[in-house]
Amino acid sequence: MPVDIVTFGCRLNAFEAEVIRREAEGAGLSDTIVINSCAVTNEAVAQARQSIRKLKRERPEARIVVTGCAAQTQSAMFAGMAEVDRVVGNDDKMRSQAWRETRSAFDLGASEKIAVSDIMAVKEMAPHLIDGFASGLPRVFVQVQNGCDHRCTFCIIPYGRGNSRSVPMGAVVEQVRTLAERGHAEIVLTGVDLTSYGTDLPGAPKLGMLAKQILRHVPELKRLRISSIDSIEADADLLDAIADDARLMPHLHLSLQSGDDMILKRMKRRHLRQDAIAFCDQVRRLRPDIAFGADIIAGFPTETEEMFSRSLDLIEECGLTFLHVFPYSPRPGTPAARMPQVAGGAIKERAKRLRAVGEVALRRRLQAEIGATRDVLIESESLGRTEHYLPVAIAGERVGSVVPLRIAASDGERLTT
Repeated sequence: MPVDIVTFGCRLNAFEAEVIRREAEGAGLSDTIVINSCAVTNEAVAQARQSIRKLKRERPEARIVVTGCAAQTQSAMFAGMAEVDRVVGNDDKMRSQAWRETRSAFDLGASEKIAVSDIMAVKEMAPHLIDGFASGLPRVFVQVQNGCDHRCTFCIIPYGRGNSRSVPMGAVVEQVRTLAERGHAEIVLTGVDLTSYGTDLPGAPKLGMLAKQILRHVPELKRLRISSIDSIEADADLLDAIADDARLMPHLHLSLQSGDDMILKRMKRRHLRQDAIAFCDQVRRLRPDIAFGADIIAGFPTETEEMFSRSLDLIEECGLTFLHVFPYSPRPGTPAARMPQVAGGAIKERAKRLRAVGEVALRRRLQAEIGATRDVLIESESLGRTEHYLPVAIAGERVGSVVPLRIAASDGERLTT
């Protein structure tokens, strides 16, 4: 039986899952399930644990290997699960040697489960060239950066991913070209702290330069999309590319987290409320039809109702379309976990209100699309996405194609033609 990958969490994990599959199968593993875990919230860790138990009941003979951010930060906890056969570190999972050692450990019946190295000692990022994604999806992810040098007080991810490091531009361009030639119509650049791209490379190129190089040297690429960014670090070249190249999709997801300045300071963010509003205004002048998404945390420690109301207001002031709401979850070892906590009921209620406002914002944008003609990437027999990442119900179109379609209506959740 093949190696099965179960991926939780971010888009970066989706790219890394393909590398894991290749390296694990190349090492000769079979009848093995790899859990590529996420540590961003307590709920994400709990989901991984539940999945492990469920999969072991369904496939009792299969070996279960846990890797990813939660495996890196809580390796002993996963190793203590009877269902788990091996815990592989978050950097180790990208290396063939780790999977060869895992195969040897299984063959020899080794009792030691944990194979996790010091993630903070990792200084460079080895490029991984993938010929194509096993899923064959029209939209695929390319990892250009990993880790984070910042220390937001709520975030455990730097301890699961290490410090920031980047893939050299030439290797990224080669990867994008390979995937475009294999028929993937849309590439999404992804990383942990994407706008820190290049700070560790010779000449310190920025994300905007990388985007321009891809667009210039891979003319066969139909669509390039940028995943979540820190707006305060967006560089001039990135703004130029957004303004000037139609192949760079008019959709940005922003790491905003809060609309209140005091909470932003306590989070140790590098922007204030007005910075976020000014950025959205600036980009909208350059690309008037752009759609913004954002991460918002509900119930961060010390957040009052008045502070929370500023996050609600920010949705309108920034003109957000997509909202990713995180009910605050204290992560062990982070400074925010030691701050005065908001009651759990209040956190859930605030998250619910944020999502409700986000649903209204999405419906408003969907309604505004009626009558427009959009280039829709056909993702499946029933679903496509516009340039702005808006979902479109479709029928009769070839999967993987980009088709101009006139938007006729909206059902409040997706567009129809």
